[in-house]
Amino acid sequence: MVGIDPGLRITGYGVIRACEGKIQLLEAGIVRAVASRPLEQRIQEIYDGVAEVVRDHQPDFVALEQLFSHYERPKTAILMGHARGAICLAAAQVNAPVHAIEPTRVKKIMTGNGHAPKHQMQQAVRLQLGLKEAPEPADVADALAIAICVYHQRCNPLASS
Repeated sequence: MVGIDPGLRITGYGVIRACEGKIQLLEAGIVRAVASRPLEQRIQEIYDGVAEVVRDHQPDFVALEQLFSHYERPKTAILMGHARGAICLAAAQVNAPVHAIEPTRVKKIMTGNGHAPKHQMQQAVRLQLGLKEAPEPADVADALAIAICVYHQRCNPLASS
């Protein structure tokens, strides 16, 4: 399973595996797009990085943060749609279905608070995966949390309700 926290500058990703009911971290990191480059080049950088991860790991599915829009910043949602499109294309090329989840739902499942701050999410992921250190940067922790939550929803839909 691959979880992805999309961004036009930094896209976090986390690869997990469930074995005998225990979730294990396989790989995590970021795909960085150069902010000064034109949008189409940044989308290519995101696509190339995510495509490499999904080709290497051949996930059963890709978990992705659901697109949301704040009424004061509708342009952000439009721009994020470009990043999500590149990620969905990379997933489709390895026949991995994409499952989206709302960011507030991820926070609620992981911490009990739908508006949890970044550091709280990082600690929740650290505890869930039994890591010595909290994942850095926060984009990586968010990607791992997305993967963990979608995994739980798929395997036990009643547990995450």
